[in-house]
Amino acid sequence: MCIKLSPLAISIGLALLASQTVSAAESETDSAELESITVTASADASAEGLSPAFAGGQVAEGGRAGILGTKDNLDTPFSITSYTNEFIQDRQAQSVGDVLQADPGVRVARGFGNFQETYFIRGFLLYSDDVAYNGLYSLLPRQYIATELFERVEVLRGASAFLTGAAPGGNGIGGVINLLPKRAPNYDLNRITVGASHNDQRNVAADVARRFGENDEFGIRVNAAHHNGGTSIDDENAELNLFSVGMDYRGDRLRLSADMGYQNHQLDETRTNVSINGLTDVVPKAPDASKNWAQPWSYSNEEDVFGTFRAEYDLNDNVTAWAAYGLRRTDEDNSLANFTLQDARSGEGVMGRFDNAREDRVDTGEIGFRGNFDTGAVGHEWVVSYSYFQLETKNAFIGEFGERRLDSNLYNPVYYNRPGFGSGSATGTFFGNDLDSPKLTGRTKLNSFAIGDTLSFMDERLLLTLGARHQAIKVDNYSSDTESETAGVRTSYEDSEITPAAGAVFKVTDQVSLYANYIESLAQGDTAPGTGVINVGESLSPYVSEQKEVGVKYETGQLGLGLAYFTTSKPRAVI
Repeated sequence: MCIKLSPLAISIGLALLASQTVSAAESETDSAELESITVTASADASAEGLSPAFAGGQVAEGGRAGILGTKDNLDTPFSITSYTNEFIQDRQAQSVGDVLQADPGVRVARGFGNFQETYFIRGFLLYSDDVAYNGLYSLLPRQYIATELFERVEVLRGASAFLTGAAPGGNGIGGVINLLPKRAPNYDLNRITVGASHNDQRNVAADVARRFGENDEFGIRVNAAHHNGGTSIDDENAELNLFSVGMDYRGDRLRLSADMGYQNHQLDETRTNVSINGLTDVVPKAPDASKNWAQPWSYSNEEDVFGTFRAEYDLNDNVTAWAAYGLRRTDEDNSLANFTLQDARSGEGVMGRFDNAREDRVDTGEIGFRGNFDTGAVGHEWVVSYSYFQLETKNAFIGEFGERRLDSNLYNPVYYNRPGFGSGSATGTFFGNDLDSPKLTGRTKLNSFAIGDTLSFMDERLLLTLGARHQAIKVDNYSSDTESETAGVRTSYEDSEITPAAGAVFKVTDQVSLYANYIESLAQGDTAPGTGVINVGESLSPYVSEQKEVGVKYETGQLGLGLAYFTTSKPRAVI
């Protein structure tokens, strides 16, 4: 049975903007040069480049509206906020979560897995796995994304299946996050950042950029960083090493960009998640930072290599073609002792050793065409695109429970030497595959085709956007039970759906616009469990979440306001 829930919410966003300072290197011009090409920093090899920042440099005037490209805030029927690198630097943010703590429409929480971040946009979950990089999903490290890797953080609030396609992890109903890579600016950049904190955390980072060529059409930007030391929790230690290179070329008709990166993130004796055993009428009090229930031998490591490439070519004055490709290769391993709270008052609980190894292989890309033409007094900005995504996950694990549990306390932890594993289920040992050679446990494939048109009336004061995307979802899961007779047997999910979208903008003045939209979000439907139901193993149709929104936007040089009313329905399966 599928139940649709329709929570209501009102969203209010406020941005206060101060004066902007432009360096002499950025504003300097040579009056003796008659013909030149103006080169602006571009994160996506597009003719538009980055949306310019408001006065004060903290927030941009617009952002990427998926396949529609970069749009000014007042011209789009969707809610978008783009936080700049100056905003990131001013707040000394070290992760995506640190940046979004300032966004009133986003709540940052801890996710599953190895201490990853999770974001709630308009009340709905978005895992860090499904963060986009330069418009493509799941290319950056899935557990922790350091700010040295990106120029801007763009938040597109609301459902977005037509604009961005379905999120591979089946979430993102309330919105998506897109990170823009760094590009060489129009001046030489040499930035060294050094930091230290009272908990012995030490940070050093380098950010260097140059432009070359007769008209500065070639650009390169290199970022490197090393973080090491303690955290606010006693005995925790985190180390981060990263290196990235961003390159771009801007010609008369051809624009190219490429990004390559490496990140190694290592955590030692880091607090694990806490599970509550059964029902309790008491909310556990928060443990003191000096009480670390993580075992001394516990750790979590993640190593990532990733890259993207984009190309855009003007076929003529009215039609542009683009193509993009991205990849990520990830190796993770950890040895943990997750804590299960059994008494909320005393803090007593149990833990057991759990080791895990995971390998991810992501390949994704898109191609498309966009252009413009007029039919009488009506203007058209059209777009068609095709996108592809594939994730292959290899996994292996071994853990302990039952008789081999470790007794401890949330407020007065007990520490043990690293225990060994038993030889079978009688000792409470469970396992799947070989930690030294993980096997394929899951494959996700997404294919989609989208088409859209933005019609302009009344000298572009009234804009109407219409579009639809056909999305195909295929998910294969493989058994990790190496001793089972069904080892290696897979369960498959395959279905497709068309998700339409419609949006309208009316610009009352140059500073005020009214907007409305209807747009959908798409996720894989659940599969009926193996027992307790009459439709065992049946895969439900993809879940379509419907969003209806109306709002108003107001902007001046120093102030930006947004007020939105929206409803979102989320299908669920129940027994």
